[in-house]
Amino acid sequence: MEAVYALMDTILPLEPLRFTFMKNALLAILLLTPLLGLLGTMAVNQQMAFFSDALGHSALTGIGLGIVLGVSSDLVSMLVFGVVWAVLICRIKQTGAASTDTVISVFSSTSIAAGLLILSQGGGFAKYSSLLIGDVLAVTPQDLLWLLCALIGGVALWMAMYNSLLMAGVNASLARSRGVPTRLVECVFVVLVAVAVMLAIRWVGVMLINALLILPAAAGRNLARNSRQHALWSVGIALVSGVAGLLSAYAWDTSAGAAIVLYAAAFYALSLLGRHWAGK
Repeated sequence: MEAVYALMDTILPLEPLRFTFMKNALLAILLLTPLLGLLGTMAVNQQMAFFSDALGHSALTGIGLGIVLGVSSDLVSMLVFGVVWAVLICRIKQTGAASTDTVISVFSSTSIAAGLLILSQGGGFAKYSSLLIGDVLAVTPQDLLWLLCALIGGVALWMAMYNSLLMAGVNASLARSRGVPTRLVECVFVVLVAVAVMLAIRWVGVMLINALLILPAAAGRNLARNSRQHALWSVGIALVSGVAGLLSAYAWDTSAGAAIVLYAAAFYALSLLGRHWAGK
């Protein structure tokens, strides 16, 4: 990591980046936001905008069950439970027993209630309250390794299944007639989102993770003319929002996650104006 820090000092001689924790935070954002930007495009196309919200809430339940079962790593508990929760949501959604938004709402409310029930025993929830807002400045070099692996694996899977997932989102019947295993593709996608959300939750927070996943993709959709532009706009907006939010949070001494989301919201507002004027 020392070589990486030295390189950052050379090419980014900014006053905030003289601190190691700011370097780690910037690296985390550069690794995390492109992945969330890509996955967000599919979440918007699949009309699953609140899916990450349900997964974010399930992080509390995952930690709680990990404590009950004696799992020492909160991250492992969140990842395992998040993946299981995502697959359950996907499978129930595929049965057609209820609409997508109903299924996601049921799982979201259930997971946060179960998590609070377990973690609040004996008044112990206070030490987990940081999960609600996150703290990107707490990133460690080991966390960066996890994020690098997630980015490489996530981009590889996204590229491999992009056409199938896009076709399934546009017309599931047509996709099945072309031999696309739509149910399997959708389940792989939700598992990928679950992993990304659980890795990001400690730094972005339960309350903000959904916004960070959806806002750049929603803004990109307003500006793009095709699916490739949608992905590029989404990743670009996520990256710029992440870097600008981190530097602004340092200057203003406030929450980095909240600043990042507000920049993404500003981009969304500008994209609406741009779409309106382009329509005229």
